[in-house]
Amino acid sequence: MTTTTVSGLKDRGMTAEERRVIFASSLGTVFEWYDFYLYGSLAAIIGAQFFSEYPPATRDIFALLAFAAGFLVRPFGAIVFGRVGDIVGRKYTFLVTILIMGLSTFIVGLLPGSATIGFAAPVILIALRLAQGLALGGEYGGAATYVAEHAPQGKRGYYTSYIQTTATLGLFLSLLVILFTRTIVGEKDFAAWGWRIPFLVSVLLLGVSVWIRLKLNESPVFQRMKDEGKSSKAPLTEAFGNWSNGKIVLIALLGGVMGQGVVWYTGQFYALFFLQSILKVDGYTANLLIAWSLLLGTGFFLVFGALSDKIGRKPIILGGCLIAALTFFPIFKAITTNANPALEKAIETVKVEVVADRAACGDLFNPVGTRVFTKPCDTARAYLSQQSVKYSTSYGAAGSPVVVKVNGTDIPYAAAADNAKVLAAVQAAGYPKAGDANIVKMAHPFDIFRAAPAAVIGLLLILVIFVTMVYGPIAAMLVELFPTRIRYTSMSLPYHIGNGWFGGLLPATAFAIVASTGDIYAGLWYPIIFASITVVVGFFFLPETKDRDITS
Repeated sequence: MTTTTVSGLKDRGMTAEERRVIFASSLGTVFEWYDFYLYGSLAAIIGAQFFSEYPPATRDIFALLAFAAGFLVRPFGAIVFGRVGDIVGRKYTFLVTILIMGLSTFIVGLLPGSATIGFAAPVILIALRLAQGLALGGEYGGAATYVAEHAPQGKRGYYTSYIQTTATLGLFLSLLVILFTRTIVGEKDFAAWGWRIPFLVSVLLLGVSVWIRLKLNESPVFQRMKDEGKSSKAPLTEAFGNWSNGKIVLIALLGGVMGQGVVWYTGQFYALFFLQSILKVDGYTANLLIAWSLLLGTGFFLVFGALSDKIGRKPIILGGCLIAALTFFPIFKAITTNANPALEKAIETVKVEVVADRAACGDLFNPVGTRVFTKPCDTARAYLSQQSVKYSTSYGAAGSPVVVKVNGTDIPYAAAADNAKVLAAVQAAGYPKAGDANIVKMAHPFDIFRAAPAAVIGLLLILVIFVTMVYGPIAAMLVELFPTRIRYTSMSLPYHIGNGWFGGLLPATAFAIVASTGDIYAGLWYPIIFASITVVVGFFFLPETKDRDITS
């Protein structure tokens, strides 16, 4: 059994064994994130395939919620597999998780749509997403713990930052495979059947990942503890059944991972959703823009991981949350300026107002997508939001009919059939039509030297750098907060609640906020508020951990 020391000198180089550990752990985790994020990258197409019986707006919400379902169960995967990892071992646990993830992804690629098997299609799809979420709930904690327990004292931030790159690299890989497939088969065939190819080829990645992981040895810290008979017999009770450790779990969640989660998903997934669904950038271009920002920014995970070994985890994580909270609004507004300037101008110059009886207007906040709007006041506002039109609501006399005012011109609105009249009016006033020539568009992957694509990539890169600040040091911090005997269980739960619940629910919730307010930027309040809470809680309660000995 290999027993790489974890208390080596800070200035020694990385050993061959440590490189192999990092490579094998990271490669498998890249694959798991690739599988998990394929769905998110293709949510609109999957919505059309598996929720085709619903109208487009509801279909998009259902697709996002099916994506979020995988996040909702991640904490339960953390509990189940964390317990196994603390009792049986790190290596065999994340072998199981990678098999569950890979097979679930492959089956999605084979699953017939709702047009073929009806209601069974979305049910099976959601079941597979739940299986993926459970597997990912066990994967990350195992990989991060495994690498950290091989790392020398004083370099854990740098070593574990390789694991931190895997989520972004998995997303990047999924975008590349999607773009390549789209280019080969064409947009029409990709929407019809080509979207399945990225899911099916994942079985090859699964085979390689399992083969490499089978060659790994158990973590030396865990193996030593197990040989000495000191491993936990009841890690769940020890981790969460006593306040001394439970308090640390809560602080880790609220003072670290919650803010990290919302910054991560804003900088990558919500940015992609904002480009496509709100700014109406075509899918090919939006994916390329995000892919370039990830390619340019991924190295900063290692930069901030290494920096956290010198100045600490806490100042970098909290600093990233604070800067992100202060700058999200101007950055996203600048993205609009460069990606869809006609929309920005229309938002500033075109006044759209929905006037109706107050009693005839409901609340449009609908993050779970289960409500059906039938009142004219509600359908008019929902349609305006779907078209990225900024509107306000005013209330007329009791019983008064609904009127949509566009720069003072009244458009009577009685039902959804009047949407066409509203659309024509807002477009005549200045809102861009679909496929407007001023909307940023890339002709090929290297079409990045024109002003608009370069500017958008630069702004997205800033968001990715925020992601690397909050995410680069987080694995080392979580490993260092908890003792070896219950480390896998203890660190996995706050990580997956912060990322799976607060982060994973962000796209659907933020979009629902936009739809209910008529303001395309209103959804940003979600990450800003939670990132700000983390800054405050973390500043007062989160301990600095970089110099802790994790061998006990």
